Amino acid sequence: MTKDNFIMLPTVDFCFKELMQNPKVRKGFISALLNLSPDEVEDTVLLPTLLPRDSADDKQGIMDVRVLLKNGTQMNMEMQVKYFEYWDERALFYLSKMFDSQIHKGESYEKLQKCIHVSILDFIHFPNDKECYRRIHFRDDKTSHLYSDKMELQILELKKLPSDVKTSQDVLTWMKFFSGKSRKEFQNMAKTNEYLDEAYNTLLNLSADEKKRLEYEAREKALKDYNTQISSAEKRGLKAGEESGLRRGKELGIQEARQVFKLYMQGKSPEEIADLCDISIDKVKQILE
Repeated sequence: MTKDNFIMLPTVDFCFKELMQNPKVRKGFISALLNLSPDEVEDTVLLPTLLPRDSADDKQGIMDVRVLLKNGTQMNMEMQVKYFEYWDERALFYLSKMFDSQIHKGESYEKLQKCIHVSILDFIHFPNDKECYRRIHFRDDKTSHLYSDKMELQILELKKLPSDVKTSQDVLTWMKFFSGKSRKEFQNMAKTNEYLDEAYNTLLNLSADEKKRLEYEAREKALKDYNTQISSAEKRGLKAGEESGLRRGKELGIQEARQVFKLYMQGKSPEEIADLCDISIDKVKQILE
């Protein structure tokens, strides 16, 4: 990519946070998450991303983008490109901290408002299905009756996004935008609605800002360094775990190898595994040999 064609990518969390600083972009994305028309989403307010601690020994909660809606609902939105083994526990921790931080000692539970934790993942977290977007609530195991809608998880898996995204599917359209890799891709998507157009223009302005670009490149380098360290650790782990068959996943990386073995143990065929993991059948067979 030449300097003239350079554009920041939303999958780098620095860029995503900067995008969400724009009220119109934020409004467009939030309306898609809530399945509302943008006109129905009133002004949103950015809140401090550091969650309070009850004591010095408590784990600090640091959020990416924390938003307050006019009806009292709070949302935390984050972009994550690094595979995280305990992602479920981490997401629950942040959702719980956000919910808990609304009231203080002596205050009524009546003050508690809805909290939504939004995870945008640039990796596959649920390998057993093709669903790229899900909303999760507390429900009765037997009746499936909704116990409470006060706490909600939304998970967007960018790697599972289908190629034939329909523009009427607002959340998927935003996922496609966040997955963009070139100026031309963003430019084409910007033509579909005014909120994506605003997001594209924000990307252009951010990319032209030399100071912002240096911050972006520093964060991008940190992510690449992390991936290099993980790759090195994976190679050492693959060598040590030869008898488990993980050595065969060296070319694909430990995450894909784990997913392949997990699905195989669940009785999936090589063809089904290849389809779910978006890799060739030959590579699946190489790992399983």
